[in-house]
Amino acid sequence: MSDPETVHYKVAEAARLAGVSASTLRLWESQGLVVPGRSETGHRQYSADDVARLKKISWYRAARGLNPAAIREALEAEDAASDAVSTPSVEGDAAQGVGRKFRALRHAAGKTLEQVAGDIGIATSVLSTFERTSQGVTFRVMHDLAEYYGTTVSKLSGEDDVEQRSVVRAGEWNFWPETSPGVVVQVLADGRNMMDCHRFLLSPGASSDGAYRHEGEEFIHVLSGRFEMVLDGDEFHDLGPGDSIYFDSRRHHSWRNRHDGETVLIWINTPPTF
Repeated sequence: MSDPETVHYKVAEAARLAGVSASTLRLWESQGLVVPGRSETGHRQYSADDVARLKKISWYRAARGLNPAAIREALEAEDAASDAVSTPSVEGDAAQGVGRKFRALRHAAGKTLEQVAGDIGIATSVLSTFERTSQGVTFRVMHDLAEYYGTTVSKLSGEDDVEQRSVVRAGEWNFWPETSPGVVVQVLADGRNMMDCHRFLLSPGASSDGAYRHEGEEFIHVLSGRFEMVLDGDEFHDLGPGDSIYFDSRRHHSWRNRHDGETVLIWINTPPTF
């Protein structure tokens, strides 16, 4: 059977399944009740989960007579109940979805989507989509969200919960959830260690989308491609195959793949504070 998240519906199809008009779907999107994905050409794509959500919204509106704010509150309450049942720990199994873990952290903090999105400086729709699908946020935003809740991306990605292995064979890596476009992170050392050891695979154009900083020190070695690291906004380093860089993580740092193909890095943080 196929994963329901791989099934996508166009606006007209999703509207028909939900029993409403396409214009109503666009209105609900503007109200932040549902945020569909987008195709490479920018067209809306509704998943099976989105359609189920649309049906709930329609029922709340028709059967309960709720306004958009009340519907959003009701959906939030359902999400919180789902987290309480299915997520025993916000830093548990990565298969549960890193977006759900961030949502559980938000509920535990008593924050609304609007509050967190405003504090982080992103659109409410972006945060809503990320919490539901674990997709659509940049590397910097994911870091900022983890810092906001007093945790780290590594913990939320499940690294602390993986069984310790002294040797990790080629092709047997664990992976971070793929939340950032064009960024694949392979975990080279499992378990709770003093170092986060990763192999980054960056697609053309992949970047941090802005600067971030945290405690610790970092080492990066370029295996292939070209990589640009910017420190404190004015120190630029253009790195090619065989080049390395070591820096204090408390410095603002941003990066991007400058190669027209894939760039591959070895990236080590110590202590594991990202």
